[in-house]
Amino acid sequence: MKDSTETNASALALQNALNIGFFDTLLNRRSRRISKGIKSVPAGSLSYTSTQEIQPLEPLEEALLILATGVTGVTMPDQPFTTPTGQPLVGSPMVEVNGRAASSPDNAQGTHFFLLNDSGTYFLRRPDGIDPFYFQGGITAEKLIAYADKCKVQVLDHRLDFPREYPCYLGRNKYVSNLPGTTILLPIVDLTEQYINGMMFLFTQPEGQRPTFIDDWNFYRSAGLKSWERSGFLNKDLPIPLGYMNTFRIHIEADLLVQNLLLTIQALGLGGWVHAAFIGPILFGAPDYRAKYGPGLNFRFHNPHRPLRKLFKFLHPLPTWQSNPVGLDGVIQGYCPPYYDSMNDAVDALLQRKYGTQGLYTAPDEFAKVFRPELAQRFIQEVPHYSDEVTACCKAVCNYIFSAYDRFPAHVDAMYVPGVWIQAHHLDLEYYDQLYQNGYSHTQRDHQRLWHRG
Repeated sequence: MKDSTETNASALALQNALNIGFFDTLLNRRSRRISKGIKSVPAGSLSYTSTQEIQPLEPLEEALLILATGVTGVTMPDQPFTTPTGQPLVGSPMVEVNGRAASSPDNAQGTHFFLLNDSGTYFLRRPDGIDPFYFQGGITAEKLIAYADKCKVQVLDHRLDFPREYPCYLGRNKYVSNLPGTTILLPIVDLTEQYINGMMFLFTQPEGQRPTFIDDWNFYRSAGLKSWERSGFLNKDLPIPLGYMNTFRIHIEADLLVQNLLLTIQALGLGGWVHAAFIGPILFGAPDYRAKYGPGLNFRFHNPHRPLRKLFKFLHPLPTWQSNPVGLDGVIQGYCPPYYDSMNDAVDALLQRKYGTQGLYTAPDEFAKVFRPELAQRFIQEVPHYSDEVTACCKAVCNYIFSAYDRFPAHVDAMYVPGVWIQAHHLDLEYYDQLYQNGYSHTQRDHQRLWHRG
């Protein structure tokens, strides 16, 4: 247990970090890769070996990094939901109501983080029972650490690592990345939920402007939508190739959260940088890589039953014949088989989340936290939902994809790996003093004094 002196020091260090100006942080952010206790930085006559002890991040330092990826309030549905002529205009595209530290298309919040440190590998969940305005009354060390503890779910009792060679580590990263004492935050993105939701949103366009999907990897044929094209509900002259949709822009939230983390590292006076992470098949433990590299995060894979497609893979683009990472059982599970019996069930599950008995657009409790009194209930009563025809079109495309490729999605993996991670560590100031002019800012200079009474 910390004594009162230590507690006061933590409070002062935290307050100092919170008071750092945004532009100060923005202008002084740099990649600073050399951590305390590093064995060797081989660089010819500029080689360096640290004489300092390895110094892992303390819980409060890690808690601030976790905060930079977490829930920060309630999003506002400040969008029109009728046309200027009074026609219904779907105003319920959002998947989540709680707002996060970075923007997300339709507030899908598909990005999840794994945290790696010397004590293990953790999934950072969105904790239950935490008020989305938890930090609005003031940020304290106690609240931060309690929040971080509720987020962390240990999935491995060790730091995830692989041989320090390509394709696990790229070039010089093997010497400075994922070392003892460092903390790594690794983003992955569940594409499945917003892939379904975004598709339905496209089908809500006005008459004559509703696009239809075609399969650009299968002779550009209709992706299960011919009957709606014939009826005129969809405009066959507005085709969208499935491959063109790619990640449905969902990956952009991971990019924004990465920038949040980099700015937080600078405000704390830590070192760190963003760089190449493990590729998806190695990270998740894909069947074709498991024998050599092990299970990684031990994700579940769905293996397409398409032997001819794999046999003639030179005719079929990736990833159509590859095993699809669909989730980590009980931790993160995609809206697709095998977690659902069919794509119909997966779509229904998403609709239940949005419009079910206690759904986002049914129960006013969450929106009541942001609307003025009584207006949340009025919003819930008036906002249009996805129509039955829109839902039917979405199910048709989803079923087409799964039937044609035995995977969902087909053109991208269910669990998308941006391919980068963020490392935070205590900086070896002696290295920067020895080689550089102004190699670090005042936050790094003062970090040991403020945070560790050094």
